Formats: sequence, structure tokens, C-alpha cells
Amino acid sequence: MRIKDICMFFGVQKMIEWVKQLNKAFGASFLWLVCLIHFTQGFRSFVWTAVSYQLKDNLKLSPSASQFVSSIAFFPWSIKPLYGILSDCIPIKGRKRIPYLVIATLLSLVPWPMLGIDSNLRSSQWHLTVLLTVQNLGSAMSDVVVDAMIAEAVRSERASFAGDLQSITWLSIAVGGIWGSLLGGHALTNLQIDKIFLLFSVLPAIQLLSCRLVGENSADSKVSHESANSSNSHPGNGNGNILDEDNILLKKSSASATRRKRSKKNSNKRASMRTKSLIPEKGDSLISRWFHSLKTATYSLFRAFRQPIILRPMAWFFLAQITVPNLSTVMFYYQTEVLNLDGSFLGTARVVGWLGLMLGTFTYNRYLKTMKLRKILLLMPFLILSGQLCPPGIEGTLFSLFMSINDLGSTVGSFVGAGLASILNLSSGSFDNLGLGIAIQVLCTFIPIAFLFLIPKEATGISA
Repeated sequence: MRIKDICMFFGVQKMIEWVKQLNKAFGASFLWLVCLIHFTQGFRSFVWTAVSYQLKDNLKLSPSASQFVSSIAFFPWSIKPLYGILSDCIPIKGRKRIPYLVIATLLSLVPWPMLGIDSNLRSSQWHLTVLLTVQNLGSAMSDVVVDAMIAEAVRSERASFAGDLQSITWLSIAVGGIWGSLLGGHALTNLQIDKIFLLFSVLPAIQLLSCRLVGENSADSKVSHESANSSNSHPGNGNGNILDEDNILLKKSSASATRRKRSKKNSNKRASMRTKSLIPEKGDSLISRWFHSLKTATYSLFRAFRQPIILRPMAWFFLAQITVPNLSTVMFYYQTEVLNLDGSFLGTARVVGWLGLMLGTFTYNRYLKTMKLRKILLLMPFLILSGQLCPPGIEGTLFSLFMSINDLGSTVGSFVGAGLASILNLSSGSFDNLGLGIAIQVLCTFIPIAFLFLIPKEATGISA
């Protein structure tokens, strides 16, 4: 078989044409930066496996203590909307994205060479926890900022490329996760942990240099345009659409639709009146304008969050995470101490997990998205649910809030898992109660079913 035939079989030629179209629409520099940042997010598996071994073998922490450290370190992912609001409302030298991306990249870069060079920092549980938390702060912030850049890039005439750009970002994450898992396992069997920390710092360093390749217009140049549109819109980037989406999902009769229409009209009038009080005057100081901008963004997010169609699924997100104790760290100790699995095998196993996620997402999009969400939540990825429930116009902010609620629930679930491991006396060399712990975890996975009434009854995976 010829090489050309092989490429056609795997769709390589179509993939190349697809990338060329995106490159023409957004520019090579922007596309490179987006792909690099998301690839780095996935490639973090390369270094975090080494972190697990550092906590276990060098610091000699118990499974519960190790999971406690990891839970604290990943907490910055639970407050992602805060980074988005800051970058939206407080420009740095007239720019909202690139300066924050530089700061985020520095925060995600600096801890790794520090840990790689200074053995005292690696050997201190307190110092290691702080540096890992700072690193996650930078990674979470860069994730939010680049998502905001993507949302801005696909507006108006390039809106037709929104799905394509989102697809290539997730492809970048998946490819990064696969390579990170494979190379991370191989590195653990051939390199010291300090060398792994130093090697990983190369990627955020390249990301830092790449920030200079992408230009950004001054935020001041957009003020007049946004002010001109403010009289025809509400804060929250289309909060009226929230009510429209609510009507579509909850409409039962023409009478109730009329009542909702009247309620929406009154609500819009109240929102318009409130908006006028939130618009800063031209003569206000810079600090005053920042305050007004933060106030407006916070009000918009709060107003959207109050909608039942947003609040109820978010509550389900949170409950579905905290009710299931996370025993992943205990399983890592069991795999390495009892089963004697090496880093290379564990890395390969994680690749299977990445491929399974891709397959599950494809299966949902191909066959299941017309089904009611309540029926397929055991298979459907959280990302798809959150994306479909976010009303038009404020998808970016609310999507970030959805993911933050999910991350916060995961963090709390990790704390619950650490507590369960401590209660069952699951520690290094003592796994007698591991079967009981797994049984409790399995039983807890059925608890979220009791809260499915929080998911809109008629919601499917297709936008209305």
C-alpha cells in the first residue's frame, strides 16, 4: 500500500486541509499558542506522576496525607471564574489577555525549576504544597485566559469556525495527555525526579516565549463601541437569552408562555434600569472604572446564576462529585507497593484512559445526544452537559463556572476520600480494608441518581 493511500485511509489529508483553514482564519501565531497551551495542559501527566512518587517514596507520606496535599494543590482550579472576571475588568497597560497570560505562564513555570534545583524544597511537605498550588494557579489562569481569547476570536465573521477551534483544542489536550503519560512513565524508570521537573519546565518556557507572537488590541479602543451598544443590551452578555432558553425547556402551555413573556419583559426593564447605574461616567478615575467594571461583571454572573436552569444543574454537578469519595491515591499506593507496577506500565494505563475518554465523547456525539440527559448521565461527559446547558451569549463565563463547580466538587471528593482512607486505616503496607473502601466508593456512585430531578427533564444534548 502506498503512503498516499495510508494517509487517505486515516484522513490525514482532510486533517491537513482542516488545519490550513483554521490557520487562514485565525493566523499561525494564534493557532500555535492555543494548541501549545492546551497540549501543555494534557502533557502535565508527564510530571504529576513524578509528583505522586515524590510524595510517596521521598516524603514517605501516607495515602491519606498524600491525597490531602494533592487536593490543596489543585484548589486553584475551583475558582476559575475569578481569573476571568479579573482579566475582563482590569486591563494591564490597556490589554486584557496577553499580560494575564504572561503572568499565568510565569506562575506555572517558576515552581518546576525551583523544585528541580533545590532538594530542600522537594523534601519539605509545606514548601512542596505551596509551590504545587502556585503552579496550578498559573495553569488554571492560563486555561481561562486562552478560552476567553478563543471566544473573542470566533465572534462575528469567524463564528462558523467556533466548533472547529474548540475541537482542535480538545485534540491538543488529548494528544498532550497521551504523550505525557507515555513519556512520563518512561522517564520515571530512567531519570531522577528532579530531572523530570526540570524537563517539564521547557514547555511553559516555550509558552512564555510564544506569548510575544500574538498581538492584542488595546482595551481602550473598544470602550466607545461597547458604550454605543450598552443601551441595546444588558450586562451579562445576553442574559435575556437565559430566559429564552428557560422558556424552551420548561414551556408547558400557551398560558404559561404568556406569563413568562410578561415576566421576562418586566425583568428586562429592571435589568436595563440597573445597568444604567452600573455604567461608569467618562470622567471617573481608573480605579473607579475598574470598580464599576467588576461590579457589573459580578452582578451579571450572579443574575445568571440565580436562574433555575443554571443553578439546579450546577447543584447536581457539585453533589455528583462530593458524594463519591476519591480513592485514586490509595489505588496508586496499592498498585506500586502490592502489585509492583512500575511507572512505565502506569503511564501506558493512563493512555488507555485518554483514549477511552475520546471514544466516549465520540460515541455520545454520534449516537446519544438526541436522548434525554437524565437517561445517559452514566456515560455522557460532564463537559458536554455543561456546554449544552449554558445559555447563548454567556457561554464562556458560565462554562468556566460549571467547570469550577465540578473541580470544587472533585476537590471536596478528594478530601472525603482522604478521610475515608484514614478511617479505614488504609496506609502504606496496610491495605486489608481496601476492598471495603472500594465497595463504599461503588455504592456512593449511585447516590447522584437520587438528585437527577435537578437536571431539566426535557434537556438533550442538542441546543434548542
